[in-house]
Amino acid sequence: MKKGMILIALAALVFSCAQQGSTTTAAEAPAESEWMVLFDGTSLEGWRAYNGDRLPPGWGIVDGELTFSTEMVKEEDYDYKGSRDLIFGAKEFENFDLYLEWKIPPGGNSGIFYHVVEGYDGIPEVSPEYQLIDDLHYVDFHRIKEYNESIGVTENPEQLQPLQSTGADYAMYAPDNSTKKLNPTGEWNSSRIVFTPERVEHWLNGELLFSFVPWSDEWQEKKNGGKWGLAPDYGKFKKGFIGLQDHGSSLWFRNIKIKEL
Repeated sequence: MKKGMILIALAALVFSCAQQGSTTTAAEAPAESEWMVLFDGTSLEGWRAYNGDRLPPGWGIVDGELTFSTEMVKEEDYDYKGSRDLIFGAKEFENFDLYLEWKIPPGGNSGIFYHVVEGYDGIPEVSPEYQLIDDLHYVDFHRIKEYNESIGVTENPEQLQPLQSTGADYAMYAPDNSTKKLNPTGEWNSSRIVFTPERVEHWLNGELLFSFVPWSDEWQEKKNGGKWGLAPDYGKFKKGFIGLQDHGSSLWFRNIKIKEL
C-alpha cells in the first residue's frame, strides 16, 4: 500500500513538473513573436532600392543569404542610374531592437542604416550608420589618406580611424575596443542596434560596444563639429526605414529581424 502511494506521489510530481515546463515554454513564445522577420532566407518582399521601386542590380538571395555581388548584375542593368543601397521599404520604425548577421570579404565595406527617409541624393545625408568594414586590412585594398585629410584628419590619415571602424556610429561614436570581438573577414558576425530616445546601443557578437543619448548636447556637438556639420538633416528624423549599404564589395546578410520598442 505504501509502495503504491509513493508511486502515485511520484507520478503527481512528474505531471506537475511537466505542466510547469509547458507553462514556461508558452510564456516565452510571445516574446519571440514580438520579433518581425525582415529577411528569412526565402523572400525579398518589402526590399527595394533607396528612392526606387525595385531591387537594385547585384542584390539577390543565394543559398538562403541576402547577397550583393557585381557578378549578379545583369547586362541590361549595367547602365542602372539609381541607388544601389537597399532598404526595407514596407514599414517605418521608430524605437526598435534590430538584429542581423553579416560577413564581408577582405577589403569589404558596408553599413546598416536606420531612420532612413527618402528624397535625398543618398542615405548618408540623413541616416545614422552602424559601420561594417574590414578593420584589419581595408587600407591594404583602398587608399583613404586623401579622403581623411579632406575631413580634417591630421594624425595617421592613411589609416582607418576609430570612427570609421566596425561597430562605430559612423563619424559620430567609436566602439570600445576593450569589449570589441570582431570575427575575421569571410566569417559571420552578429550586430544589434537598440534605439530609444533615451539611449542608443551598438552591439557586436553579443558585446556592448557603446551607448549614447540621441539628440543630446553631446550628440549635437559631435554632429556639428564633424563630418555631418554640412548635412543639416543628418540624424534629425525620429522614424524611417532600415537600410543596407552597397559600398562596392560583395556582401552577405542573414537572420534579419526587428522588435519595436
